[in-house]
Amino acid sequence: MADDEVLALAQDMTITRGEFLRSLPAAVEHAPYDVGEREIRAGDPARRWRIVLTPLPDLSLGLVRLARHRVEIFLAGYDTAATRRFLERFELYFRRGGG
Repeated sequence: MADDEVLALAQDMTITRGEFLRSLPAAVEHAPYDVGEREIRAGDPARRWRIVLTPLPDLSLGLVRLARHRVEIFLAGYDTAATRRFLERFELYFRRGGG
């Protein structure tokens, strides 16, 4: 974590990497970003975000197996209102099960 970064969100999600990457463009307002093996980065020196995806063991519910990832969002250069807007939009596009 860079000195000016703030961990804005850390949660486990039942989602594959592919599903996550398919939903991400809309969740970040189609901002251009770079995808690495474990990290996704965007922004400039004044304001940027970074998402770290860490694979977790599958969740097993009887015969059903669900892929899981730990998702951590780091923000830099965002004020309180901008942080809230970023996270609300992210949550909206990744919400499942009707709310």
